[in-house]
Amino acid sequence: MAAPESVPLDTAVIREAARWLVRLHSGEAGPEDHAAFERWRHTSPERELAWQRAQLLSKQFGAVPPALGVPLLTRQQKTNRRAVIRTLASLGVALPAAWLGYRHLAGPGGEDYRTAVGESRDMVLADGSHVHLNTDTGLDVLYSEHSRLLHLRGGEIYVRTAADRQGRARPFFIETPQGRMRALGTRFVVRQWNDGEAMTSLSVQEHRVEVSLHGGGAARIVNAGESLSFTASAFKASLPASRNAPGWTRGIIEANNLRLDAFLDELSRYRPGVIRCDPAVAGLRVSGVFRLDDTDAVLAIVAETLGVRVTSRTRYWVTVGARAS
Repeated sequence: MAAPESVPLDTAVIREAARWLVRLHSGEAGPEDHAAFERWRHTSPERELAWQRAQLLSKQFGAVPPALGVPLLTRQQKTNRRAVIRTLASLGVALPAAWLGYRHLAGPGGEDYRTAVGESRDMVLADGSHVHLNTDTGLDVLYSEHSRLLHLRGGEIYVRTAADRQGRARPFFIETPQGRMRALGTRFVVRQWNDGEAMTSLSVQEHRVEVSLHGGGAARIVNAGESLSFTASAFKASLPASRNAPGWTRGIIEANNLRLDAFLDELSRYRPGVIRCDPAVAGLRVSGVFRLDDTDAVLAIVAETLGVRVTSRTRYWVTVGARAS
């Protein structure tokens, strides 16, 4: 079989492959983009060869990580725009203006990662640590000679730290507007939320995490099996926490005798719009394991098992209330 770079290909197909290269490497692509790319790629052998050629050139120029092209991308390297430009020039494609205006860097040596509503992303960082982003999450990764810093701008992350591949003793920090957390060889979850007051929640599955508030005061150690919420000026009560990875990392939501209004609040994080719960049914209890890739199906199951009514004014405005007698 001829090598991908030696097979003549239609210019239009080559340009399509190059545009996919730019889109997928931009960091802005969501699940729908990845699904559309896979459909495009597998509809003809010529498209697959064009994609292989784009990847081959990109790797030669150092433009993209080797994992580019799989459904879930891992952006482990700093973007090399000159390399991308050389790749596209070799493919005979002009660089889109949108790419020229894309701000990839979060700061010197930093990377900016985002997930859309309903999307999650699992990544391996340059030091070997794993970070899983939950729905609607923004994260800056800022590594320097002296420290490893994750700045959580919003949403939720599950972190599994690793010994630094570079053999350095660089501390691993997570920063939120409320405080700074130092990982002490561990697995943990950090979430930002607002229940009338901006807070950070920390849940530790393994080892320990040290928490320091931005408003000052003594630091606190959170051990495995514990969770803690805090504002910029105060620690809240410490509570027990599961030592297992959160269900959302496996695409599920778990409920154990959870109030219906609390369950719907959690479910609403994974779909656009609003889910409103009528106070008349808010106290009903939900138990079970539900898939997050079809929230409409979850609402249908809730309606059937609890005997409530789900009314959709639009997909973006759903009300759960009592059934008419």
